[in-house]
Amino acid sequence: MLPMTGGAPIDTSAAATYTDVQGLAALKRDPNSPEAVSAVAKQVEALFLQMMLKSMRDATSAEEPSSNEMGMYQDMFDKQVALSISQHADLGISRLLKRQLAGKSAPAGLKSMSGVPTASASAPAAPAAFAQTPAEFVHRMLPPIRRAASALGLDPMGMLAQAALETGWGQRMPRNADGSLSHNMFGIKAGDEWAGARASADTMEVTNGVATPRRTTFRAYGSIEESVNDFASLLKNSPRYRDVIAAGGNAGAYIAGMGKAGYATDPEYANKLNQILHSDTLQSALAARIAAL
Repeated sequence: MLPMTGGAPIDTSAAATYTDVQGLAALKRDPNSPEAVSAVAKQVEALFLQMMLKSMRDATSAEEPSSNEMGMYQDMFDKQVALSISQHADLGISRLLKRQLAGKSAPAGLKSMSGVPTASASAPAAPAAFAQTPAEFVHRMLPPIRRAASALGLDPMGMLAQAALETGWGQRMPRNADGSLSHNMFGIKAGDEWAGARASADTMEVTNGVATPRRTTFRAYGSIEESVNDFASLLKNSPRYRDVIAAGGNAGAYIAGMGKAGYATDPEYANKLNQILHSDTLQSALAARIAAL
């Protein structure tokens, strides 16, 4: 307990959960006390850990997009885990923060901005997602998909829905070892025949009706154009996707062909593609792109 002048004592352990606003506010009553500085440093450390957990989850997410509800619960869980770790483990971050908040010079490797220490310029920033919104995803993906679909005689909407499903509208895709994007827009795995770059991601594979988590290796590309062209080449040259090519300008037949060919182990794959194809999300994203032209 921390004494304060002219009021009730401050409980610096009050903010035990990330949703405890009163506990956080109590730390502001006597900001110059060592106890309050220590508690605030722990809270900032928890925020840093939360960002790290989010980056790790984004970098190793499954190939299928999670629901909004699942994402909300994962975010809540990450926040509480980060706070718990910062309160019960010494990662060294809070000690550096306390030195800054107490007016002491920080060790080499850290710089201060408005009194808050930040990582040095040599520390890499968390890699961004391919697209922040479905509208941005459609804006970037539609031109190369249209070119590839036209060459194959296909309706581009089926391919666009498939890329949206495989990457979660650009939010999740396999990443290279350095954290950079693999630009694998269609979840194409890297078999023995693949001589190019590779990236890894956690996936859920369904075998005999049982979903099993696996670490899977995927093809990596230098651009989305390379990814789209490779996917188009796969469809064109593999007898497995004969019905997909035969779909022509019928996006529904394209999706049915994908399901029949077993492009993914998920038995609901075709249904999920249809849901995206006929979703308000896709229609709104297409309308936004047209309006921006």
